[in-house]
Amino acid sequence: MSQERTIPTLPSINPIARDEGLMLYEDMVLGRTFEDKCAEMYYRGKMFGFVHLYNGQEAVSTGVIRAMRPGEDFVCSTYRDHVHALSVGVPAREVMAELFGKATGCSKGRGGSMHLFSAEHRLLGGYAFIGEGIPVALGAAFQSKYRRETMGDEAADQVTAAFFGDGTTNNGQFFECLNMAALWDLPIIFVVENNKWAIGMAHERATSQPEIFKKASVFGIHGVEVDGMDVLAVRTVAQEAVARARAGEGPTLIECLTYRFRGHSLADPDELRSKSEKEAWLARDPIKRLANHLTEKELATADELKAIDRRIQEVVEDSVKFAQESPEPDPSELYRYVFAED
Repeated sequence: MSQERTIPTLPSINPIARDEGLMLYEDMVLGRTFEDKCAEMYYRGKMFGFVHLYNGQEAVSTGVIRAMRPGEDFVCSTYRDHVHALSVGVPAREVMAELFGKATGCSKGRGGSMHLFSAEHRLLGGYAFIGEGIPVALGAAFQSKYRRETMGDEAADQVTAAFFGDGTTNNGQFFECLNMAALWDLPIIFVVENNKWAIGMAHERATSQPEIFKKASVFGIHGVEVDGMDVLAVRTVAQEAVARARAGEGPTLIECLTYRFRGHSLADPDELRSKSEKEAWLARDPIKRLANHLTEKELATADELKAIDRRIQEVVEDSVKFAQESPEPDPSELYRYVFAED
């Protein structure tokens, strides 16, 4: 089958104010700059194991998570979880320290790149195996609904977002959880980050229905596709999905058509994807697109955006210094956090 697919357009995108636009830009720049620094640290031998970077997909994380309530709503990630953690508000210091395996990391140095957690920020984890986070997200959505409708807690109106890739959507957890979410009208958003490749398998070669959002219709769920390289388009559909979920109108499946600019992981030579395909997607860089929008609409100047770039670079450099100077986990605490503590 052809790998070409028409990118959807949204003729009516919710307008943004200057402060909102700068917030979105800063969040995406933080994600990109952080991941670039991770690549540098990995190749310098400061990180070990598998490290999967998010470069190119920033509009999805920022567009969805920044449309939610920070510190209240829940997010479940995948093994490509660094930027999701940053978007929910986990400090860059804590994320970098975790990647260095240090005690000051958000998972106390026990999780590493693929297992970032933060109870404070309602990040329910990154998961090494595909589909693992979807049932966890379903459980979070169920407890919100149960607390509100059965226990009478009016404040329990949290929404949960479950992120996963296109390769996950042929797995059992995906279909089972869509079914249960539909049965119970759960306040959950299923976010498919369709970057066209499941490691080295082209999406169109692995599924009988390449348009993933259409799978929602089987369960009576609202499904929508969106240009995942346009943060404003993603934000628009995310805001609508969040509003529906919070109003008790059930789940939404959002398919974000996006692309990763690096290989599957930092150990991937990335030889399977064609040069022309990569160049075509690189030309649609979501950060540059937002920057152009902000300057064209006179919401920000080029100098203001450059100032944000410099400030974020300092934040990331500081996170590396913090990680390098942080202590290793104490061997005496090897068995701590294995079981619940009083």
